[in-house]
Amino acid sequence: MKKIEILDSTLRDGAQGEGISYSVQDKIHICQTLDELGIGYIEAGNPGSNPKDMEFFQEMKKVQLKTAKLCAFGSTRRKDIKCAEDSNLQSLLAAGTDYVVIFGKTWDFQVTDIIKTTLEENLNMIRETCEFLRENGRTVFYDAEHFFTAYQQCHDYAFKTLQAAVDGGAEVLCLCETKGGFMIDELREAVKDVVKTFGNKVKIGIHTHNDSGLAVANSLVAVTEGAVHVQGVLLGFGERTGNANLSTIIPDLQLKMGYECIPEENIKNLTSICKRVSEITNVSLNSQLPYVGASAFAHKAGMHIDAVLKNPSAYEHISPDTVGNSRVFLMSEVAGRSTIIEKIQKFAPHVQKSDPIVKDIIAKMKDLEMNGYQFEGADGSFELMVRKMLAQYQPFFKLHYYQTNGSNPRPEEGVASCAQIKVEVDGQIEITAGEGDGPVNALDIALRKALERFYPAVSRIRLVDFKVRVLDGKSATASKVRVIIESTDGEASWTTVGVSGDLIEACWIALSDSFEFKLIRDIEKRYKRLN
Repeated sequence: MKKIEILDSTLRDGAQGEGISYSVQDKIHICQTLDELGIGYIEAGNPGSNPKDMEFFQEMKKVQLKTAKLCAFGSTRRKDIKCAEDSNLQSLLAAGTDYVVIFGKTWDFQVTDIIKTTLEENLNMIRETCEFLRENGRTVFYDAEHFFTAYQQCHDYAFKTLQAAVDGGAEVLCLCETKGGFMIDELREAVKDVVKTFGNKVKIGIHTHNDSGLAVANSLVAVTEGAVHVQGVLLGFGERTGNANLSTIIPDLQLKMGYECIPEENIKNLTSICKRVSEITNVSLNSQLPYVGASAFAHKAGMHIDAVLKNPSAYEHISPDTVGNSRVFLMSEVAGRSTIIEKIQKFAPHVQKSDPIVKDIIAKMKDLEMNGYQFEGADGSFELMVRKMLAQYQPFFKLHYYQTNGSNPRPEEGVASCAQIKVEVDGQIEITAGEGDGPVNALDIALRKALERFYPAVSRIRLVDFKVRVLDGKSATASKVRVIIESTDGEASWTTVGVSGDLIEACWIALSDSFEFKLIRDIEKRYKRLN
């Protein structure tokens, strides 16, 4: 298999995404996680423009990575000064990485109208920067910013900038589709031209953005035309509409196109690695991401499910366990008996399709759905319902009461709501209170505090998504509401649902289901380890 170098820019380009901010410790954890996957290069930040990045690079000198090479990122020297006098270049050297990614201007408009220098001086900036870093023992990857725009508007000058980087000793010329607007055939011709001119001298790379929804496709096309170095972000986030999604590109190249991007034995860890990165980043993993999303192998229609149960290849392009994901059969009004049995047998393998209890479970599920419940995507609540009907359930706690307060004025500055709760565990009473950003947050905190003394594992539960839907708009304020909560403990994720005419009660139903589901699963894990 032909080797493709992968450079992940989650910590640099990805960090430019809206709402994303990493602490130094976050960045260290992500580096270790990407290294575990087998990513070749990690572009980890710009030490010249961000003091936190410089602190990170100093801390990373204490961390031993197995395979990944750390890269510092920065620009060419500023105009009209020597490289040795440029503070950004000095910061790149101080970062202490063996590899440096340098970006420079390729588009003549950017040179004359944005950085306000001459075309000749820009060529000097590129060449001299690469030379300076090479002379100081660094391996240089050169990012040709706005290359594809320049290829169309100032073709000859664009190639002169690439030649300047080669003359300066760059080992990779990475062609950046900076604005994300190029169509596949346009990009194909440009990459083909560059590979023909420079491919026998240096490695050619590709860096795309997703403004036209083509970041992945354009990256794959570049590889077919000779690029051997692919840059992107593991989960695809980044500025504007994001970067090329490596969690799609890597399996596309490795499983479908015959290239090696990461060690073969690591591809099965892709989904768990993506979940871990999303947890550290504090964003929900997009359920519809190819390969690694929760819906990537989810089936709902009865005919589809029946076919997949007979032969998964009927509707699946790969086996989900190839990338560490799992097949999901969604519970809904269109689900057949086979679907429900398959779900039940995951936690109650003794239940058979012909058992009378199955008919009762289906009837119960349909009755609840008539009253607003939705078990599609709420496997936690479905499992608890079935366990109760199978007499495989004992409550972990008894609720005496809860009370929330979110009235105006606020209880105090910085506190939007407070909640009080009284629960009983094995005859022991616990009364606690919680303050939060809203009544649900306050109730969550109060319940967690009440149960931690009895069940320390609940401290690891975190709510990652919260949805409310009004079920009957015609009834206005008397309508029922459905609340869906997604929770995680950092290893697994699960979803629970609650329905009521009272919003807080619906939240309580979903919240308490979430806690009980976690505790049941922990007991079963311990039992399996012991047996």
